[in-house]
Amino acid sequence: MLHRKKRISLSTDFLAWLQQSTPGFHQAPLTHEIALAAEQLSLHADPADRFLAATAQILDLTLVTADQRLLGLGTIRTLGNR
Repeated sequence: MLHRKKRISLSTDFLAWLQQSTPGFHQAPLTHEIALAAEQLSLHADPADRFLAATAQILDLTLVTADQRLLGLGTIRTLGNR
């Protein structure tokens, strides 16, 4: 979306960039458990942020973000990315 909105530029087309940039990464599935945790979070209403935070919580991951609203979520480990 950022590429499409021209907020970032890539040296190649998006699909090629994605294939080059993500080897070794694993996808986290959106499970019923994560959806339920997202609903129960005490967090602003943005569903994408809720799913990211809930995924980190359920899978015991560290959420890396530059979004100040997501840093310091209590039981969810976060790391600032600035």
